[in-house]
Amino acid sequence: MEWKVQAIRGATTAEENTIEAIREAVSELLEEVELRNQLDPEDIISAVFTTTRDLDAIFPAAIARERPRWDNVALLDVQQMHVEGSLERCIRIMLHVNTPTPKLKLNHPYLRKAKNLRPDWSLSQIS
Repeated sequence: MEWKVQAIRGATTAEENTIEAIREAVSELLEEVELRNQLDPEDIISAVFTTTRDLDAIFPAAIARERPRWDNVALLDVQQMHVEGSLERCIRIMLHVNTPTPKLKLNHPYLRKAKNLRPDWSLSQIS
């Protein structure tokens, strides 16, 4: 098996702009990313989080930093470009991981109202 650096994407939404709601959404998304891709946090190189401008109660990276064995993952938060009419209270992630899994077998979880962002991925990856 050849190990390569691969990118895993995903997104979710928070119910409201509170620490608790954002923590719940980010934790659920990270849990899904890890489970669906059988990731060992030691193999995660970095994570870039974006949030829409209506989420500013807490940094998603601060939530990720609390996860077991994520203390050496390089984390970055940025604000998603605002496009009128786009999905509100949205949190996106791009993880860079060392993995033997081929790109086409990686699972990119789109949860909650973010399922509509990539319906091709959310529907085909349910199994």
